[in-house]
Parts: sequence; structure tokens; C-alpha cells
Amino acid sequence: MQVFAILPAAGLGTRMAGPQPKQFLALDGVPILIHSLRAFAAVERITATYVAVRKTEMERVQAQIAEYGFGPRVQVVEGGDKRQESVAHALAVLPAGPDDIVLVHDAVRPLIDTATIERTIDAVAEHGAAIVGLPAVDTIKQVERTAHGALITATIPREFIVLAQTPQGFRYGLLESAFAEAAADGFVGTDEASVAERAGHAVAVVPGSQVNLKITQPGDLELAEFYLHQRAR
Repeated sequence: MQVFAILPAAGLGTRMAGPQPKQFLALDGVPILIHSLRAFAAVERITATYVAVRKTEMERVQAQIAEYGFGPRVQVVEGGDKRQESVAHALAVLPAGPDDIVLVHDAVRPLIDTATIERTIDAVAEHGAAIVGLPAVDTIKQVERTAHGALITATIPREFIVLAQTPQGFRYGLLESAFAEAAADGFVGTDEASVAERAGHAVAVVPGSQVNLKITQPGDLELAEFYLHQRAR
């Protein structure tokens, strides 16, 4: 059984309001994308990692991969305008069989740890599909948006809620067929799990961590620096 990882990294990161996409911003002097790639390179069970980036960024990413010594286990493919397109492009070139495992990870979650990656692989091997999820600790309110603001319509019990993180993993054949169905119907999911769920597949949950944060706003970068330095102690 082979295991592949896909890192969609074609986003523009507009919420960071910076001059370049957030995956290329420096975290402790190293590009965020490189931190994410290092986490997957450290897992021996992963055959190869595919990074999907905009065509205009492919040369830069290939140079970074060479600079940081990843070698042939990291490949660069052209991404799309949407995350789902980027993942689909990478799926199309994977040398994978139906029972092989594919992990999809946000390029801007640089603090994912190897133990969580390993647990996700194990969960996919057992269930066919699994994601990393963080249990909700706050009270969750369902609301209706009105012209005068949001109005609460229900309180959702926390035990029924997890906050989706990545990696999200699937048997290759399962994810490929789910993506094909979504493309045929014009459906765009918010993550890979939503595409698999729509196709009728059950998805297991692997416990996540607050440290596995997604860098989307300037304050997230500062928090990631803090966690990174704590880890290094």
C-alpha cells in the first residue's frame, strides 16, 4: 500500500492582506509551505508529496524544494483557481491504485505533527476515509442572518460538533470517484470530506490539536511562532 500527500497551495491568501500568498510568508525564517512539507517528509510511510501551486509560482516552489533538500519525494503540479481543482489536478497525476491512501493537507497548517499524520493514515486504512477534527469547546449557536443582524435559532450540543482540520485522508479510489461525481454535478465542497460525504461515504474523525492551526490572519502567524518555539524547547 502506498501513501501520497497532496498540499493545495494555489490560494492567494487575501485575508492576510500582504504582498504575497501566505504559504510563502516566513515562519521562523522558513517559508510556511516548507514547514508543512517537512512534516510529511518526516513520515516514512509517505511515498511522495505533491504540491499544487499556481502556474506562475511553480518555478519558485521547485527552487525552494531543491534549496531545502527534499529530493524526488516532493513533486510540483499546477493548481487551479479553487482548492477542489488543485486537488483534482494532483489526483490525476498520482501513480496510485484504488486501495492506496491519499492525504490532503492545508499548506498553511505548518505545525501538523508526525504522530497525527500517522494516526490519520491508520484511520483511513481502517475506515476508508478520515479527517483530523478538533472537538468544540465553545457553545455553538445556529443563527438566521437578517437585515438587522444575526438571530439565534438553536443551540447545537457541543458533543455533536468537531472543527475540521487537516490532513484529510481517503482511499484513492473513493476520493477519485467522489471528485468525479462532484465535477459532473458542478458541486464544490468546502473540503475533501464534504465531497466524500456527498457521495455517501462515512468519514471517521482523528483527534486534532489547537497547535495544528491554519494561518489565515496576521495574528495567526504570531501564534504559530509561539507554538514553534515552545515545541523547540
